[in-house]
Amino acid sequence: MATALTIAGSDSAAGAGIQADLKTFAALGVYGTSAIAALTAQNTTRVTGVQLVPASFVVQQIDAVASDLAIDAVKTGMLGSAAIVEAVVGALNHWALPRIVVDPVMVAKSGDRLIARDAIAAVRERLLPLAVVVTPNRLEAEVLLDATVRTREDAAAACRALVARGARAAIVKGGHFDEADVIDLLYDGQTFHEFRHARQHTRNTHGTGCTFASAIAACLARGAELPAAVQEASDYVAGAIAHGLAIGHGHGPLDHFWAMRPSK
Repeated sequence: MATALTIAGSDSAAGAGIQADLKTFAALGVYGTSAIAALTAQNTTRVTGVQLVPASFVVQQIDAVASDLAIDAVKTGMLGSAAIVEAVVGALNHWALPRIVVDPVMVAKSGDRLIARDAIAAVRERLLPLAVVVTPNRLEAEVLLDATVRTREDAAAACRALVARGARAAIVKGGHFDEADVIDLLYDGQTFHEFRHARQHTRNTHGTGCTFASAIAACLARGAELPAAVQEASDYVAGAIAHGLAIGHGHGPLDHFWAMRPSK
């Protein structure tokens, strides 16, 4: 069985972060492992607290997994400080871990900031060059590039710029654009690919970004080429949103196991 490692933050409501990653891995037939980089007190409405894990202990977790299991893909999520980013980069290089999907988590859906300012430069300069693909939304792409990303042309330029900064490929996700369809735009260094789904008008979208990046990592771990992995991940997330769970008082979570539920 293919094995994937997620290095990210936790989510008390279990709709995003490590919990969403592991659910996604399981749903897509991949054995999931984890290294927790931050603890968040978080529900469907807001983040009330963040406790970063010491960088040395994040590395200890990665070492424990990588020294024992063969890792087929890695997904990074919330890495809250420059020290954690640097430590993770060192561990990824030490173990020569393959197929690294970088989800540059910076702001929660509630608007709460999840990453220190010094970590942004570390992600941009140290982590991006390790990425087989980086998966920002529009707002995250603006922060990473210190540029405006408002239009489809801006998204294409952002993809090119992220690849120029060292990532092998880049996706600017379409959820934050004001368009009838959600269009995830992939640039693989040579060619652009569009992955289009009708926009679903629902509040139950908690964990969408984490789930998308984890789904890509899971598909890569199983041996898919990048465009096929993104297509499967995009379809999976669209289904998980369509079957989203109306629980909590804010943005309810996706249903990660929607394809396994018995039909009514």
